Amino acid sequence: MARSPLFPTFDMLPSTLPVFPLPGVLLLPDGDLPLNIFEPRYLAMVDDALAGERLIGMGQPLDPNEEGARPALYEVGCAGRITSLEETEDGRYLITLTGVCRFRIQQEIATTRGYRRFGVDWSLFAPDMAPDGDLELDHERLHRVLKTYFKQQGISANWEAIQNTPDARLIISLAMICPFAPTEKQAILEADTAQNRADTVLSLLEIAAYDQADGGVSRH
Repeated sequence: MARSPLFPTFDMLPSTLPVFPLPGVLLLPDGDLPLNIFEPRYLAMVDDALAGERLIGMGQPLDPNEEGARPALYEVGCAGRITSLEETEDGRYLITLTGVCRFRIQQEIATTRGYRRFGVDWSLFAPDMAPDGDLELDHERLHRVLKTYFKQQGISANWEAIQNTPDARLIISLAMICPFAPTEKQAILEADTAQNRADTVLSLLEIAAYDQADGGVSRH
């Protein structure tokens, strides 16, 4: 997928990054994530990002039920660039982050602005910045399981649009919008190649669809 020339190149990625911890929220490279920002610390985070590289990292807490301002996070997250912003009359920001590259969290850096900032290592994820390669997708299998899964989840779909969506874009969209469990979303994020990501998404869809069809309640 072509990126805007305003996006950073790999060697321009910063050594530190503000990180927004949200359980069950997945951002992938080249995916678009809308966010409603209203807490003062995260309004400050957006202001600071706009004044700098426009990058914000998304990361999931290890325990989605952990309370407190600084939960432990999974080591791998994904940075997004602020590509749209709307300010509301009641003082919120409606932003879109477009995924740029994954990162591995290193040390946390003390700040005075309320939000969290970390030193980050990008070195394992340079392929995130490369053009997409071809995916090997069994389209018949994918569309069959999607129809079952969407029906179970009450999700309406434009099947013509799905069939016309490029494979890489389709997998990214499905991974981000489907209500997978936080651990499943993390597994998708940490898949080492785009092909493995696609295989993971398809496997999770099949597990969810056929477990429910068989009356199962457990997820493995």
